[in-house]
Amino acid sequence: RANLRRDLNITEGTMDKPTIPGPDPDTRTPKFRLPALACDAHTHIFGPGDKYPYAPGRPYTPPDAPLEDFRALHRKLGIGRAVIVNASVHGTDNRVALDAIAVSGGTFRAVANIDDSITERGLRELHDGGFRGCRFNFVRHLGGVPDMGVFHRIVAMVAPLGWHIDLHFDAIDLPEYAEMLAKLPVRYTIDHMGRVKASDGLDQLPFRTLIDLMTRDEKCWVKVCGCERVSSGGPPFHDAVPFARRIIETAPDRVIWGTDWPHPNVKVMPNDGDLVDLIPLFAPEPELQQKILVDNPARLFEF
Repeated sequence: RANLRRDLNITEGTMDKPTIPGPDPDTRTPKFRLPALACDAHTHIFGPGDKYPYAPGRPYTPPDAPLEDFRALHRKLGIGRAVIVNASVHGTDNRVALDAIAVSGGTFRAVANIDDSITERGLRELHDGGFRGCRFNFVRHLGGVPDMGVFHRIVAMVAPLGWHIDLHFDAIDLPEYAEMLAKLPVRYTIDHMGRVKASDGLDQLPFRTLIDLMTRDEKCWVKVCGCERVSSGGPPFHDAVPFARRIIETAPDRVIWGTDWPHPNVKVMPNDGDLVDLIPLFAPEPELQQKILVDNPARLFEF
C-alpha cells in the first residue's frame, strides 16, 4: 500500500510538472502609451493548479500564471480592460475566469470552454458572470477538429444570448472551413491572424481566405495578436506587421488586439512590452488605435 501511494505521488507529480515555459518575467515598459480603457482582448489565466486544477488529458501543462501576475502585467502595460480566454488546460471548468471577473469591478470579460452537456441555466450563469463567447480549437497540437455535431449544437445554444464563437485554426485549414464560417448564424472571431506564416507572404491562400472572409462577411472579426506566432524572423516580429496592417485596413470596425499572455506553446517567448510597441507600427493612426483597442472590444464584449 505504501508503495502504491508512492507510485501515485510520482505519477501526479509528473502530471503537474510544467511542460511549457512561463512568460518573460521582466516585462519592459512599452514606449507606446495605450489609450484609456485599452483592452487586452485575448489573454489567459492559468491556475494556480491547487485552486483551479488542470484538466486530465490536457494537451500541455503550463506553469501557474495566476490572477495577481495577470493584473501586475496589465498595470505595467497600461491596460484597462481584459478578456480572459479560458484555455484548454482547464477543460470545461470556467471558474478561474468567473472568479477573476467577479473581483474585476467590471473591467474583465471572458470566453468560455463548454461542451453540449451544458444546460441553459449553466449558460445563463456564465452570461451573468461576464462571459460573452465560447471557444473552439481546430489546431492540431491541441486536439484537432472538434466534433462538428457538437460544434453546431453549441452554436445554436449560445446564439440567443448574443454570444460570438472564438476560433483557433492552423492557417493551412482556413480555406477548408471558409464556407462553413460564412454560414454561421453568429459573429465569430479568428485568433492570432489565422496563424498564417509570415514567410509565405501576403498572397498565400490562407491569408487571402482570411481577408476575403473579412470583406464579404460582416460576422467575421479577427484578433491582431500572436505576432510571435505569425513571425518567421523572430524578435522583434516586424515581419508580422504587414499582415496586421492589411487586416486592420480591410475591416477596421471588426478587429481587436490582445497579448496572448502567458504565451503558451510559442517557439520564441516574447516580451509583452515589445508586443505593445508593435501597435503603432501596424496602426499608427490614433483613430484606428482607439477602434481596435477600446471601441471594438467594448462593442463585442459589452463592456
